[in-house]
Amino acid sequence: MNYKPQPLDTSAITLPAELDDLLEQLAKNTHEVWAAQRIQDGWQYGAQRDDAKQLHPCLLPYDVLPESEKAYDRQTSQQTLKMILAAGFTISKPENI
Repeated sequence: MNYKPQPLDTSAITLPAELDDLLEQLAKNTHEVWAAQRIQDGWQYGAQRDDAKQLHPCLLPYDVLPESEKAYDRQTSQQTLKMILAAGFTISKPENI
């Protein structure tokens, strides 16, 4: 296979501080979506990952995940937000929230 990922270069995009809360909400939701799919596929929590037995140590609530796992979800969410901004869209919080 010669697949070479070519994500958009978002290194010039700086997320404004007012998106920090949104970033964290997206990271948590990213984990929740991943975990829901794993559970739907028959996976369960296990202290050590075991693909044959479908056990995974990250099938836990986001709030109790190790920081290294939260950082992975934040990275995904950060790149999503940066891509939105790089594509010319704006992100704003409705005034009534």
